[in-house]
Amino acid sequence: MHRRHKDDVEFLMVYIKEAHAADGRVSQANVRQGINIRNHTDYADRTNVAKTACSLLKIGFPAIVDGMNDAVNKAYAAAPDRIYIVDTDGRIAVQADRGPRGFNPGVAAARKWLEDREARLKKKP
Repeated sequence: MHRRHKDDVEFLMVYIKEAHAADGRVSQANVRQGINIRNHTDYADRTNVAKTACSLLKIGFPAIVDGMNDAVNKAYAAAPDRIYIVDTDGRIAVQADRGPRGFNPGVAAARKWLEDREARLKKKP
């Protein structure tokens, strides 16, 4: 989606607190994959983990890091992951269910919204 729409739409990833920290609610999938991230102790720690995640996942667009008060996570009920599209009027156009079950349907809803937007723009004189 980013490659196709990057010239027309701004993409942004918000890194939030670790959903399945190794010293918290451990995910067996993380254990199997060798992911061992502890709860963030401060903002620098959270930022370093975000940088590593963006590098490993090859995130090709800007990422920002939620504060230690988890304001973005709380406001958008983002944990463990979630997809939103905010339109040019500041309204939420797509709000996917929480991941991981909501992630793939969220990607599909975002893709459809972007394609519909593209089609509408092509029809304008």
